[in-house]
Amino acid sequence: MRLAKYLAHSGVASRRRAEGLVRAGRVSVGGAVVTDPARDVTEADAVAVDGAAVAPEPREVWAVNKPTGVTSTAREPGSRTAVVELVRSQRRLYPVGRLDADSSGLILLTNDGELANRLTHPRYEVPRTYRIRLRRRATDGELQRLRGGVDLDDGPTVPARVRRLSPRVIELTLREGRNRQVRRMAEAIGNEVVGLERVRFASVRLGELGSGKARPLRPAEVERLWKDAGL
Repeated sequence: MRLAKYLAHSGVASRRRAEGLVRAGRVSVGGAVVTDPARDVTEADAVAVDGAAVAPEPREVWAVNKPTGVTSTAREPGSRTAVVELVRSQRRLYPVGRLDADSSGLILLTNDGELANRLTHPRYEVPRTYRIRLRRRATDGELQRLRGGVDLDDGPTVPARVRRLSPRVIELTLREGRNRQVRRMAEAIGNEVVGLERVRFASVRLGELGSGKARPLRPAEVERLWKDAGL
């Protein structure tokens, strides 16, 4: 197995970030620093990052209902809670994508860096669905603009799926994940998001999972996620 993939399977980081760790000289194999992410290794090769031994660990994927005020990080240096603190696991879990601290809903945590990378990479267009409460009722024309794509300061958005749930509540499905994208899209049509909850990520739904609660995904759900990610 290539070194970067080995690190991803060990829960160290995504494959792309693992490549950066290798090139930075932070990874050793058999006591010697290696800077080639494509170097083939096995569990018998004594791989270490910053001097700490790493080895593949059992894969875990969790669904978490993140409350507002909780950060989408693996660790939080401030006073706020990091989302990984909501899960009782001995594994080194990392969030798959992000939700703003002032947003709530479904976020996935995993120690499988390769799966996390494929679920969030724009190339694979993995859908995410949000339930949004707007400041005012959006007109049918404004919703149509969201469906067709709106211009943001970092370029136009791709077409989205939109449906109205009530006068000021809509459901929006995106296949891209830019920084604060949903809020910026609402601003682009002259509106404002006052409540944002993610209710689906790929084939995983929030369902009846309570706020602040977490559950491990079943093997069949994880297998479906890999299919969602193009494998």
